[in-house]
Amino acid sequence: MRDLVRRIDAATPPGRDRALDALRAFAILGVVLGHWLVTALVTDSGTLRAVSPLHAMPALTPVSWLLQPLAVFFMVGGRVAAASHASRRVPYRRWLGVRLSRLFGPVVAVTAVWSAAAGAMLAAGTSWETLHALLKLVLSPLWFLLVLAVLTAATPLVARLHPLWPFAVVLLVDLVRFGLDGPADLGWLNVAAGWLVPYCLGAATPSRGNRAGWALLFGGAAATAALVLWAGYPAAMVGVPGARISNLNPPTLAAVTFGLAQCGAALLLLGPLRRVLRRPAVWAAVALLNLSAMTVFLWHQTAMMAVTALGLLAGRPLPGLHTLPDGPDWVLARLAWLPVFAAALLVCRSAFHIHELRRPAGAQEVRHV
Repeated sequence: MRDLVRRIDAATPPGRDRALDALRAFAILGVVLGHWLVTALVTDSGTLRAVSPLHAMPALTPVSWLLQPLAVFFMVGGRVAAASHASRRVPYRRWLGVRLSRLFGPVVAVTAVWSAAAGAMLAAGTSWETLHALLKLVLSPLWFLLVLAVLTAATPLVARLHPLWPFAVVLLVDLVRFGLDGPADLGWLNVAAGWLVPYCLGAATPSRGNRAGWALLFGGAAATAALVLWAGYPAAMVGVPGARISNLNPPTLAAVTFGLAQCGAALLLLGPLRRVLRRPAVWAAVALLNLSAMTVFLWHQTAMMAVTALGLLAGRPLPGLHTLPDGPDWVLARLAWLPVFAAALLVCRSAFHIHELRRPAGAQEVRHV
């Protein structure tokens, strides 16, 4: 293990900002833990359906504040893509191809496996309701990759765009939707505009800016609190089945202001993270997770569903796995299942990580920050 740690530390380019990798790792872990904690598959008359514990236990809403770090991921993505594009030594088309291959190479594997699995389940008589619930959990994270791919492709255009411009679009869209009873479909403009705010922020913000960090943290938190308390936005920063408004699907102004607060906290953490990551062992853990980031992201829901399906062999609903998430007992039981989900995810990582390691021709000429 010490030899592995030394090799990872020696192979890291001197100019690499390790703190950005740490923020990306935190974001990935937040998404994984968030999905495992706020998504439950319950049995109902022989079918499986997805239920959120936030519906029956709104007191758990602060969990969504900690485990919905998408703005941080987009901020890091904006900074990394802008720096990589600025230092590119190849034509834009090749640069973009290399960047996107890192996102979509592992997608081929997960879609192929689940296409075969869906066909097998239908042939075996699995109900459409169960299959729809499972496929929705697997495919829903792909929207994130599509948005990130579009923003990456637009990096030369948006790298110098001030974040206030897409923020103004989000504000206008929500004003029309909620203040003037405009069409609900207008909100889908916020899928691009909402995540463009942290992406542009990452591309434009200096790597050492405590003043900007404090301003974003307190300004974003105050704006979010005001929107929740006085403008009728939900407090949960993830979608809750049955709720009148979802802050995430599509993103609302509250989700964007909350994301700005998260980005401010991330900027304040850059300095301490750089100091901690000088330790080779800590850096090795972060580097290994980043090398498997897309595999972990794409397969974590499959790992949870595999454990849930195997649990059905017990012949009765298992607490925290198949039971309705309606009380503290479920929360304690679900926490006990997390190590089992993690073990299943490690199996998926071992099986499919090879697809993330493949690099197209010319990849060595593109700087990966």
